[in-house]
Amino acid sequence: MKRIFFSLQALAILIGAAGCHDALLNMKPESILTTTNYFRSSSEMNKAVIGIYSNLQARRMTDYIIMDAPSDNLYMSTNTPIAGAVDLDGLTMNTENNVLGNFWESNYAGIYRANQVLLNIDKPTDYAGSAKNQYIGEAKFLRALLYFDMVRTFGGVPLVTSQISIEEARAQRRASVDEVYNLIIADLKDAVDKLPLAANMEKGRTSKGAATALLGKVYIYRKDYNNAKEVLNKAVNDFGYNLVPNFATLWDPATEDNSEVVFTMKYVESVNGQTLSTAFIPNGGVYGIVERGVETALPSWSLNKRFVAGDTRKAKTITDWLVTPTAPNDPPTFYPYVSKYANKHLYNTSGLDLPMIRFAEVLLLQAEALYNSGDKAGALTALNRVRERAFAGTSHNYTAGDIANANDFLDKLLLERQLELAFEGDRWYDLVRTGKYLTVMAQEERLYVPANNAAETVTLSPQSYMTVFPIPQRQVDQYNPGVMDQNEGYKK
Repeated sequence: MKRIFFSLQALAILIGAAGCHDALLNMKPESILTTTNYFRSSSEMNKAVIGIYSNLQARRMTDYIIMDAPSDNLYMSTNTPIAGAVDLDGLTMNTENNVLGNFWESNYAGIYRANQVLLNIDKPTDYAGSAKNQYIGEAKFLRALLYFDMVRTFGGVPLVTSQISIEEARAQRRASVDEVYNLIIADLKDAVDKLPLAANMEKGRTSKGAATALLGKVYIYRKDYNNAKEVLNKAVNDFGYNLVPNFATLWDPATEDNSEVVFTMKYVESVNGQTLSTAFIPNGGVYGIVERGVETALPSWSLNKRFVAGDTRKAKTITDWLVTPTAPNDPPTFYPYVSKYANKHLYNTSGLDLPMIRFAEVLLLQAEALYNSGDKAGALTALNRVRERAFAGTSHNYTAGDIANANDFLDKLLLERQLELAFEGDRWYDLVRTGKYLTVMAQEERLYVPANNAAETVTLSPQSYMTVFPIPQRQVDQYNPGVMDQNEGYKK
């Protein structure tokens, strides 16, 4: 079952207009939809919650520009139409970066919608059963997720949880990283308490299991491994999630609703389809997939070469083409493209869902928590569950000898996360949180040239301050002078 998420405002207009003939003849303008004449019923509150999902759904299609392009997974093509993307790819971000500005504004728009639900939750008097608690849980889960993305990208940011005036907003300083994480954890704990199980939720909406998994991930980022272990053990054992036998079926609209989905963004082709499936396709299109592509970004050789023979994930992650030379003496061209999202679809409107949390990642997070809290055998078991699916058996399982020390384990874990979760929005944050970005991103191998038996290598200059990106200048300018501090290392 697909669920279509529209914006709160559009839904409110549509519902009002469809009420009776008089409403069609005397339609109210958008400007009168306010917090005083909305949120009057459980139905309206439900639509307001859907509006938060809608915001995240729109953002998810371009997350790869911030979350993967700065890493060794992906590089922007020479004809990308996205302003600011090349700077993120080359680690030359500046305060005027358009992608970062849009990301900031999108997240705060979603946070605003979540806050409106929470601030007005007591107004309706017609809630049935546990609906009120469900809406609180959904709003807090989504607010936590949005703040989690903000704090990982920018560090401390303004914390907004109430209705404030423009004057108050202009004077509000950035909260500390700890304060942001404290809110995230508090929101997720409440979401875990209040949300129903996935079986009692519509497809595409969050659940108790999803909130539990995200809370465990947040604890991993805080290096609170004891709490992470406790929470992630529950996420693994208590909610019925499991790996699907065939990795490729995760990326097929016919089988996208499966036991591995913990939380996903849902789309419907031609109605509210996503553009990511088209974005990675070569300009000339791919026969049987889509007639033309956008080719915004290409998979790096740094990633491609790390797949070994027998890894079933490779074929559904990167498709390798060898382009036939047009002249006898021309060298062949190696032309891979990201095929993880390459399902048959109409141009720029794919119905393939875009997962945000999968059970495979929950297992890898559990492995990290177990290892760092002293359970090395348990960590190995969790890590190998993902390996066994990838290699269709135990032939490539790690042994205790492969993880003789903490550095060995971290290397194996990050490799598995890179191969399993490629282009799903985790690689850059993984490199940053483990401190690996300074060495890994010193060079990136991009296009492989078969004639030379080598890849084109790009030298980059990762800096210690790049654990966070610059605060968008267009945001700094809206605050009172001196209120919004810029992150260290970035100048106007």
